[in-house]
Amino acid sequence: MERVPILKIGNVLLVSIQVDLQDQTVLALQEDLAERITATGADGVIIDITAVDIVDSFIGRMFATIASMARLMDAETVVVGMRPAVAITLVELGLSLGGVRTALDLEKGMRVLGAGRPGAVPAPPGAGPADRPAGGP
Repeated sequence: MERVPILKIGNVLLVSIQVDLQDQTVLALQEDLAERITATGADGVIIDITAVDIVDSFIGRMFATIASMARLMDAETVVVGMRPAVAITLVELGLSLGGVRTALDLEKGMRVLGAGRPGAVPAPPGAGPADRPAGGP
């Protein structure tokens, strides 16, 4: 079974999914990520799904579960790089990724977490460029 690598960038863990997601791979990722959050004290997790073409209901639920688990461990989760077909599939399956923030790409995801530059203030949920706090991204 392939493992999904988890990289540490500052105080953020980056999960870049570059393999076909099988149920066992996602379950292993959940365990690995919980261990890495604990070991590093990370306060943010970015899950990059740019290379993901297809999701099923199990994998969609696992993304929500991973975000909930991370939140319980005091880390916010942002999913980046979601393709339109994946978003449509999640909606058609009736899955809302509650508690999971999204961004178009990795750079914007880092800004959502306030990790884009030293001293940056994270944007509040749903904030557009004009709504961000002063001094924020």
